[in-house]
Amino acid sequence: MKKIVFVNLVFFIVLIIIIEMIFGYWFKANNFGIYVRSERNVRVLISIEHSGKKIEHLYKRNFYAFRGDEFNPRDIEIVFTGGSTGNQKFTPENLSIVGKLNSFLKKDNINKKIYNASTDGKTTRGYVNDFLYWFTKIPNFKPKIFIFYSGFNDSKCCPNWAKHYDFKFADNTILKVRDYIKNNSILVELIKKVEDKYFPKMMFAYIQPYKELHEDYEFINFNKAQIKYSKAEINEEQKKMLTFFKKNMQNLKIQINKYNVKPIFITQIQHDGNGDHSMFLINRELKKFSKKNNYALIALDEIITGLNKADFYDWVHTTFDGSNKIAKAIYPQLLSNLKIILMEGN
Repeated sequence: MKKIVFVNLVFFIVLIIIIEMIFGYWFKANNFGIYVRSERNVRVLISIEHSGKKIEHLYKRNFYAFRGDEFNPRDIEIVFTGGSTGNQKFTPENLSIVGKLNSFLKKDNINKKIYNASTDGKTTRGYVNDFLYWFTKIPNFKPKIFIFYSGFNDSKCCPNWAKHYDFKFADNTILKVRDYIKNNSILVELIKKVEDKYFPKMMFAYIQPYKELHEDYEFINFNKAQIKYSKAEINEEQKKMLTFFKKNMQNLKIQINKYNVKPIFITQIQHDGNGDHSMFLINRELKKFSKKNNYALIALDEIITGLNKADFYDWVHTTFDGSNKIAKAIYPQLLSNLKIILMEGN
């Protein structure tokens, strides 16, 4: 009896190994190894309360770790990347900033789609790591344009704080082994698909502006900010922040040149516009960098109007209306830049 059990166990193990070797990703070009595991093949049913209404939507990240449905990498021409303000996990995809931009393109009969590579917490250092460890794993991935939505995370980060978000792999050996198996095992993938279909993960969120945002609220436009910060001193933390940012931007430039992509940078705002000195400094540095390198830039911090305290549910994340307003502000200049860049490539 023991011998039969042993033989069956060995046969079962050998069968699993054979299946994994044939159908798994262990030796394939799109082997992600230990990278971006937490961002791949994600299916989470999110229930939110927004403006008194309960809404459910499925937050999806596909096989290649982009937000949304599966795609053929060779079809991608335009990539949008940022942190949680670009990812917008708690916002239905069609109502997110990227979703609204795509709806505007469709309305204008422009047969182009923007694909969202944003992940929570990412800084410009994370953009560099995406090129080094993520995008190189995607076969036939040759986009022409990268849209970088930057500001908040760079204005708040220090190297240790942002490490977890910028480096999309675990720093523990055991967890690295776990992630390596999850990224490459076909059986683990099939089990996860069954779980996602029949036992989907649930997440609940309450999307309403914090009360603190209502107190003494004032929207600070760019002109007010220039006056406000004209005589403000840059403290030591801000100096470190700017040094870190400049270094990351130079490293990003290397990747932009290496992969021969055209960048479009977009500055950011928070709930009161330009009310944060550190973000104002980051935006100013980004403008200098873009001008020096002749990169396209959309100064959202300068052009945005009509926002109010109800357009943000916390200090930086937009409600549905806020996302729509930002997309509308961005779109004319974005469309103009897209046309110029895409025409150059023809």
